[in-house]
Amino acid sequence: MKNKQHQELAVCGFEAVRALAEQNPGKIQRLFFSEDRSRFFGEICRRLAAEKKLYRMVEDESELEKLCGSVHHQGVVAMISFPEIPRLEFDALAAWRQAGEKVLVCDRVGNANNLGAIIRSAAFFGITKLVISEDDGQAQITTSTYRIAQGGMEFVELYRVSSAQWLAEKTAGQAVRIGTDPRARNRLSDIRKLTDGHNMILLFLGNEETGLSEPVKKSCDHLIRIAGSGNVESLNVAQSAAVFLYELSGL
Repeated sequence: MKNKQHQELAVCGFEAVRALAEQNPGKIQRLFFSEDRSRFFGEICRRLAAEKKLYRMVEDESELEKLCGSVHHQGVVAMISFPEIPRLEFDALAAWRQAGEKVLVCDRVGNANNLGAIIRSAAFFGITKLVISEDDGQAQITTSTYRIAQGGMEFVELYRVSSAQWLAEKTAGQAVRIGTDPRARNRLSDIRKLTDGHNMILLFLGNEETGLSEPVKKSCDHLIRIAGSGNVESLNVAQSAAVFLYELSGL
């Protein structure tokens, strides 16, 4: 939930706030928690006190619900400045290619919960670079994104580009560009041979309903599918991301 008056975003959920307090405590502007959660946040409260920032134990958890706009606050809400996602620059791309980074790219993934689940999986498998587009259909960072990511937001670097198509076109010859497509000829088991010898790998995930856009598909070097039973056509995009990220982490 965004506080327009203070340009703040509410971060709720125990694991999300705990990771925030441990990894990026300077981001927290205000902190609110229930009595049963107070023992977990002593250190960050001392820091906030030293910085003359507000922290407080609430008398009624309905206050936490009001702050974050969700009943899923799990007894704690931190207010942070609304995140500014940096634009991806060419020098960063050059550094990624040199380092052989594995990069996840969202092409209009529209659900903030799915984005949070993808970030959680990326953090779990150690994939630290994620790019989202500025397309209207692309989910941005919200309170639910932080909560669903379960602390993963503190371990994944997010960047933005005008569109996934732009990034796919600009990295031609610089990376192997893999697109996820349930109708692709290549299977996930082919990913090692398709990426062999490339310093940088870009994995493109598409929209929940329409998949990858046609321009992105055409720009990818390879399209890959996850082979299933055939009973349903495909996995949810967040589930699909977890399977692909597992494979990427082993390359």
